[in-house]
Amino acid sequence: MPNAAKAGTVAVPTADFWDDACKHLSKRDRVMKKLIPRFADGRLESRGDAFTTLARSIVGQQISVKAAQAVWDRFVALTSSPSHRLEPAAVLGLEAPQIRAAGLSARKVEYLCDLAHHFESGAVHVAEWQHMDDEAIVEELVAIRGIGRWTAEMFLIFHLLRPNVLPLDDVGLLKGISVNYFSGEPVSRAEARELGDAWAPYRSVATWYIWRSLDPLPVAY
Repeated sequence: MPNAAKAGTVAVPTADFWDDACKHLSKRDRVMKKLIPRFADGRLESRGDAFTTLARSIVGQQISVKAAQAVWDRFVALTSSPSHRLEPAAVLGLEAPQIRAAGLSARKVEYLCDLAHHFESGAVHVAEWQHMDDEAIVEELVAIRGIGRWTAEMFLIFHLLRPNVLPLDDVGLLKGISVNYFSGEPVSRAEARELGDAWAPYRSVATWYIWRSLDPLPVAY
């Protein structure tokens, strides 16, 4: 995603398991055997630090990508951070009206301040995340206001580069499974989970290729 919460960095910049995952999935799954060569030009890479990544996810909730970027730029400008990297203490040093003026709703201001409090107080154990299992990290993250399971799972996949996450609340994943495995017929979470079991221990990688099958542009978070 130093001090357990204040630094917010995790030294996992690239998914070093990617090649092994592709070989494993290609051998075990007929759809993956076709998809992986079609989209062999990318892999997961971690960008940014944990606090900034989660703050951006809150800012971007329920608004367009373009609008989210504009609001984000105004918000970061308040902290005088030319690198566009936020520090929890800088957010906590702002007054709510200042943050609202950047274009954020009162609820999102509350969410951002709660996120900052969790990081600044050490309630989230960033330095220990590399050694914690996925569910333990999800439990920490969903305790923060404004972060649900889907956001936590996207964070596991795109920031911590966890190899075996299956985000069953993701509409794109369910749609991609429907198109690629069920001839477009609706797919239940139970069916998606059963299929995903066959992708283990690389369910994140299979999910990424399912997303690519719907949108050739690499998925980023």
